[in-house]
Amino acid sequence: MPKTRLTKPAKKRRASLMRALKRVRLFATDVDGVLTDGGMYYSESGDELKKFNTRDGMGIKLLQRAGLITALITMEETKLVMRRAEKLAIPEVHQGARDKLAVLRALAARHGLTLEEMAYIGDDVNDLEALKAVGFSAAPADAMPSVLKVVNYVCRKSGGEGAVREVVDLILAAQASGPVKR
Repeated sequence: MPKTRLTKPAKKRRASLMRALKRVRLFATDVDGVLTDGGMYYSESGDELKKFNTRDGMGIKLLQRAGLITALITMEETKLVMRRAEKLAIPEVHQGARDKLAVLRALAARHGLTLEEMAYIGDDVNDLEALKAVGFSAAPADAMPSVLKVVNYVCRKSGGEGAVREVVDLILAAQASGPVKR
């Protein structure tokens, strides 16, 4: 099968995407619908359960090893999220976040970064402003249509099924390919 050639606009988009990925210094993600499948499971005794993908977790660890700051930003407030964050040693955990863009701005100020040096992956309307503001935005394949329209990258994988790892692999591959070209 012959290789497909990228058109000039496609080549420009790809070059722009690579520049954005190379600039990333902080990776933030929503939780429900991104790190999980969005389902909320309850046991007979009332315990809440969530399924996290171990490959997403390994992706977060790989970013940390590469020197990137990792963050969780969610509207939910649960012990489960804290437990997952502690297991992965995620330094920035922001629960009960009604304004996710404000959280990203505070993170930028605290870490001496710009929003352009941040990547964010989200799946629903409460993520839209954050997704529009960062240097690189992504969404799982099963995100809401309004989210899919605004992101730089739509994952092949769904939330809770490896979407975070897919984005992590893109970031690490881009950063391994050399410095940012201006």
